[in-house]
Amino acid sequence: MLVQKQPLMRALRRSQTSLGSNNSTGSPSSPSSSSSSWIHLRSVLFIVASSSSSPVTSDRGSLKSPWSRRRRKHALLAKQWKSLFDVDGKLSDGGIKFLKKIRTGGVEPSIRAEVWPFLLGMYDVKSSKKERDTVKAQKRKKYVELRKQCCQISKRGERSFKLKESSENNSNEDGGDNISQVLDSPTLDEASSAASRPSVSAELVEEEEEHDGGVITNEDISDEAETDSSEDSDSSEDSSEDTKPLLGSTETEDNNNNPYDRSDSTLKKPETGPTSCKSENFATWQRIIRLDAVRANSEWIVYSPSQAAVSEAKAQQLAESVGLKDFDHLEPCRIYHAARLVAILEAYALYDTEIGYCQGMSDLLSPIISVIEEDHVAFWCFVGFMRKARHNFRLDEVGIRRQLNIVSKIIKGKDSHLYKHLEKLQAEDCFFVYRMVVVLFRRELTFEQTLCLWEVMWADQAAIRAGIVRSAWRRMRLRAPPTDDLLLYAIAACVLQRRKMIIENYSSMDEIMRECNSMAGCLDVWKLLDDAHDLVVTLHDKI
Repeated sequence: MLVQKQPLMRALRRSQTSLGSNNSTGSPSSPSSSSSSWIHLRSVLFIVASSSSSPVTSDRGSLKSPWSRRRRKHALLAKQWKSLFDVDGKLSDGGIKFLKKIRTGGVEPSIRAEVWPFLLGMYDVKSSKKERDTVKAQKRKKYVELRKQCCQISKRGERSFKLKESSENNSNEDGGDNISQVLDSPTLDEASSAASRPSVSAELVEEEEEHDGGVITNEDISDEAETDSSEDSDSSEDSSEDTKPLLGSTETEDNNNNPYDRSDSTLKKPETGPTSCKSENFATWQRIIRLDAVRANSEWIVYSPSQAAVSEAKAQQLAESVGLKDFDHLEPCRIYHAARLVAILEAYALYDTEIGYCQGMSDLLSPIISVIEEDHVAFWCFVGFMRKARHNFRLDEVGIRRQLNIVSKIIKGKDSHLYKHLEKLQAEDCFFVYRMVVVLFRRELTFEQTLCLWEVMWADQAAIRAGIVRSAWRRMRLRAPPTDDLLLYAIAACVLQRRKMIIENYSSMDEIMRECNSMAGCLDVWKLLDDAHDLVVTLHDKI
């Protein structure tokens, strides 16, 4: 009896704070023509309210979490960050100390833009300064190529639209037939949504210093692109081979009402660039991206003073260069933020054509561009983030189902009584935490809490990616083994914190879902990580 009480007393002594700042979100649901409830409920993601939490007792004995309040250290500071590098710019001991520090305390906001490329795989944790400079230049060139292709597809879409329009006014039916046969064009509605934009010059790769904040715009570059294409047409064709999408003429599909329709093409290796893209698919993604971008919330503003202070002229210039519309009601900083979302999400849709774009992806990118001001760095960090998160947006829902199944197994392994209650309600598939899985707690946590959770999660993934888990991280591995699925353990912990309320008060899955969707601003991220660690320690080898 005494042994059972000890963990409970430790849990009671742990202070429990509720952060009462609610997220003000404005992402409305989008209708879906699909009969699948999985896809339909993707649009029912954003409900904001408040709720209280109940503690979870621990049975891990004397094993302490690296995130418990007595053990949690301070975030990685700028001075500590600089001291971790040797004369060649390499992280000491292969990045072990670096990842441990972040895993137990997160990152100081002032150095996040420098640290995140390491956590998200843009830079190898064992790389030197010289190697990183080379990688950065190469990555920037690839990003510029993707933006060029986005502009070319948009121009092609508008040209197709104009020719279609002129053919409709022409009484000669044969002429209209010839045009429809020759052109690879999107549907009329889709083409009209694609804005005309001049091409981006490859010379931008060599002019990074001239672009304020690293944001790539298209103004006054059309002439340069034409000059480049006339002088170096052969070399440019070869250099863009890896990132050039294959635009095929297709039968148009009436998928305007479904924001989740995506290309049927397969991208075996997203990291290597796009393999194929249909113009009507891109036009559909482009339209949804622009709608979601202008509806992005403004929670990030206080965390990014330089972007918050952007001038109206600069914001509108960038917005026009990416074809953003209907932004007159927004303040300059939000226009600027929306335009950056459009540019990077369009590039990603072309880069990973299997996924393209789906609602929820803008929620994952928004914090990244709030921290990282250079578009090409933000893009490749997003690519690294999506390496795992992309499975949340697969049309077949395989990734989501797998993750919900893991959450279900964790709850079953930890609390059989709660699991039986869920079975009684036919909610044992844990679909009520769908939103948490899709956008990785972005709607349940405040902006700063989200970044803390993501940084700890990224540190786990970076350690596994670098192969330092089983060797040099032995002591930490015994206490808290790094896992690719830390987020899922945190989600299960969040449900277990409310076990009493769920068992005693709720009699349907809809009620549990409302409870889970009402947690915004009411969670303690470090308490959540502490409980998640308990689950990792006790269940990691069993799941």
